[in-house]
Amino acid sequence: MTSDPRRAAVLDEIDGSVAEMTQRLVELVRAPSVGGTDVESSAQAALAAELARDGLEVDHWQVPLRELESRPDFPGMEVERSEAWGLVGRLPGTGEGPSLMLNGHIDVVPEGDRATWADDPFSGTIRDGQLYGRGACDMKGGLLSAVWAITALRRSGARLQGDVLLASVQGEEDGGMGTYALLDRGWRADACIIPEPTSLDLVPANAGALTFRLTVRGLATHASRRLSGVSAIEKFWPFWEALGALESRRNSRRDPLVDRWTLPYPLSVGMVSAGSWASSVPDVLVAEGRLGVALGEPVEDARASLELAVAEVCDSDPWLKEHPVAVEWWGGQFAPGALPEGSDLIERMADAHRAAGGATQETWAAPYGSDLRLMVSTGGVPTLQYGPGDTRLAHGPDESVPLAEVALAARALAFLALDVCG
Repeated sequence: MTSDPRRAAVLDEIDGSVAEMTQRLVELVRAPSVGGTDVESSAQAALAAELARDGLEVDHWQVPLRELESRPDFPGMEVERSEAWGLVGRLPGTGEGPSLMLNGHIDVVPEGDRATWADDPFSGTIRDGQLYGRGACDMKGGLLSAVWAITALRRSGARLQGDVLLASVQGEEDGGMGTYALLDRGWRADACIIPEPTSLDLVPANAGALTFRLTVRGLATHASRRLSGVSAIEKFWPFWEALGALESRRNSRRDPLVDRWTLPYPLSVGMVSAGSWASSVPDVLVAEGRLGVALGEPVEDARASLELAVAEVCDSDPWLKEHPVAVEWWGGQFAPGALPEGSDLIERMADAHRAAGGATQETWAAPYGSDLRLMVSTGGVPTLQYGPGDTRLAHGPDESVPLAEVALAARALAFLALDVCG
């Protein structure tokens, strides 16, 4: 593929701008664009200005949050936002060929305990070929690869028949609001790559993830007379055991695409709060968690399985039978998703990766939710995940991305654009 003079020109642009793009990635990581903060939007505005300077046509619009939130198919949010912005940079083709979208998110999760980091979580430190910082892996490295690819295409002067679109979205980490708004805006393409961290493997499918909340009621009394009260903490323990058993049952059968994962569909309780005074029997416990949804499983069936497990615990306990536990589905609601059968996007991305100098790849499904399911189910756009970075480093301390993978992904995405768009 590199014998094509257009590809050779694009490759020269990418290889000649390594220092520039590395610095841009450092600056991107240094912006603490945690979901729900002001920086989430200001980082989006800064990227919009950069894309305009790169010579792209830019659509940077304020998302009508309150209107979208009221819709029954809204994918949910877990943080408060006073505003959000969409962003698409367009490299126009002649209008005679298919279009390609590169869709990445600019929001990141909180940094956690700073004491567990070797450097400041937003330092953008480079050490031994790795760039460190919250969001470096998930997924500013991949977003920068997409920016780098589309910038090199424009600078090389390659004439394309179809458009190449660079979409940057907010709110991916807590539901997918940004891609939902992107599709509501009317943006579509004939194919899409989401450069989430896959270690440059090919990921054509995602499991789902549903956020839930359990509220367990007890009866408060003085701790010295605890037997005359009902501890909400003690009443929660049977639910903990029941959820563990449910997780085992739900993972007993699996699609071959998830065979690499010991636990492809985790059921995790991530937050528990109870009580208001150390010397009182706690009368309320609230537990929040995440239910994994199997590939191809309807969201309604997954919810029903958890609701049934909770109901069975309530039926087995006299107190809980009179004070049943409420199950709420809130926040991010990630349905599973998959590249449609018959699409040749896997083969074309693999060809582009090899032409860019990449090694042999594996194909697998991710055990987490992503915007892939929205692009496919809501947008009708065949979508694949391919990007730099190892997901084991995402959301943890000392998160990092290999700079060599960022550059290789940029080459491969640019080659794919030349192939798809003509």
